[in-house]
Amino acid sequence: MSDSPIKIAPSILSGDFSRLGDQVREATAAGANYIHLDVMDGRYVPNLTFGSVVIENLNKYTNLPLDAHLMVVDPDRHINNFIKAGVHHITVHVEAANHLHSVIYKIKEAGLKAGVALNPSTPISAIEEVLPFIDIALILTVNPGFSGQTLIPSALNKATKLKTIIQDKGYAVEIEVDGGVNPKTADLVARSGADTVVAGSAIFNNKVSISQAMDNLRSKLQKPFS
Repeated sequence: MSDSPIKIAPSILSGDFSRLGDQVREATAAGANYIHLDVMDGRYVPNLTFGSVVIENLNKYTNLPLDAHLMVVDPDRHINNFIKAGVHHITVHVEAANHLHSVIYKIKEAGLKAGVALNPSTPISAIEEVLPFIDIALILTVNPGFSGQTLIPSALNKATKLKTIIQDKGYAVEIEVDGGVNPKTADLVARSGADTVVAGSAIFNNKVSISQAMDNLRSKLQKPFS
């Protein structure tokens, strides 16, 4: 059983892009652990978001690790731009990387944490060969591409199975759960074995302040994996 606090990584994809810096500053002050960056190229996923130039400017507003999730085709072509932009973690998709080992090596050689993402339909077996080399396993509980989707509960089974493998093997891999995380689903997510949750619309929703939204989510992330 782990009783360590579950980390929260607000996803700026759901933020107000006209005041993104201020919102990142607010999330930082509210106790966020990372700032999550959903980078989409309009090819691997249908949506198109932002790139390394926007990310580089965010460093002015936070001292938190920038957690980049690259939903892009052939991520190896783009990694250097994000390294230069000052991100701290880079996560890529199994299906998008032609040579996954070399992509992971390139990220880690730059001194960053390397992650691999699993779509809801992608099996754990797709990353078993690289588990000893990665720092983050990102479990998507929605199909990638858009914020505000409903969590797919069956995808959490993958987090639970992966947590057991990681513990049995003694790997130092952080499980990040992303998709449909909000106060109503947080209990299930916490019990699944998540070390970190990514939340977008639950935090940047204009219904309550970012600080209050963070507190609401944090209060529901109390049930440890066992």
